[in-house]
Amino acid sequence: MAKNGNMLAILWMLNAGTKITAKQIAEKLEINIRTVYRYIDSLCESGVPIISDSGQNGGYTLLNNFIQSPLVFDLEEQKALLHAAVFAKEAGYPFSESLNKATQKLKSYSNREQENMLNRHLTGFEVISREIGPSVRKTLKELEAAIANEYSVEIEYRSNREKQPVIRVIDPYGMLYWNNKWYTVGFCRLRKEIRSFRAERITRIQCTQERFKRPDNFSARQYFLQNLLQDQDSKEELLTVIIGGRPEALEDLCIHWFFGHHLKERNPDQVVFLLDERAVMGYVPFILLSYGKAVQVIEPKSLKEKLVSVASELIEHYQI
Repeated sequence: MAKNGNMLAILWMLNAGTKITAKQIAEKLEINIRTVYRYIDSLCESGVPIISDSGQNGGYTLLNNFIQSPLVFDLEEQKALLHAAVFAKEAGYPFSESLNKATQKLKSYSNREQENMLNRHLTGFEVISREIGPSVRKTLKELEAAIANEYSVEIEYRSNREKQPVIRVIDPYGMLYWNNKWYTVGFCRLRKEIRSFRAERITRIQCTQERFKRPDNFSARQYFLQNLLQDQDSKEELLTVIIGGRPEALEDLCIHWFFGHHLKERNPDQVVFLLDERAVMGYVPFILLSYGKAVQVIEPKSLKEKLVSVASELIEHYQI
């Protein structure tokens, strides 16, 4: 058995709760007793609290409940998990209390040198995200449980097109975090189709006793992107959009949540996107207007005209 396998085996032996000697470990693993001593030393150096008693009734034992800690993570893995926890908290992860306990457990079972190193890696590593309210966290917890257990939920949902919340029963297939917002994707009994729902617009949620079966291999992420972005293989006409401007503005467009998915060519002084006509004449002008004079539409002419029209309407609106 390899070194890591032997060390893990020793750990499980110690976790049995009874005292065990180096000789007994050596016999069970069929290794030299001096090798056992080296493995015990390595475990202690990695932060495992092994208690050693000498004398006739001596042997090795583990500190109570130590096996609950993530023993198999090396320092780089621990660092990655703690960094990921920072992102999760800022995203409004609904189980933040459990996450805090897990990260504290991860650090508390490290030795002093490891803990100091982890703290150094965490210092200066910060994420800023939009704060979400306690009611949204509660909604996310309810949704996560319903998704895992395949229970339908009744919600009151306020869309941006409806003045009053509408009661719906949905089968939540999944949840996702996108563009600083949480969503659930599932089958809407009211509309008889799969839809996405923004968590902040759910004003009330209640689990029902009705069960559903999630479609095999369903991906909330894939569904969301397919409905957010046009299908490049669709029969709808696609337009080539060429935009010039300042390098920093063009770079920002290339990583924009919408434009970034349709980038076809990147040059020092211009970028090329392939977009459907509906998007070009719909919400693309409003996105580009936010960049002011930092960008300039080169093609198509129809988009230039639409920008002029939208800007004129805004001027007229604010002159009233």
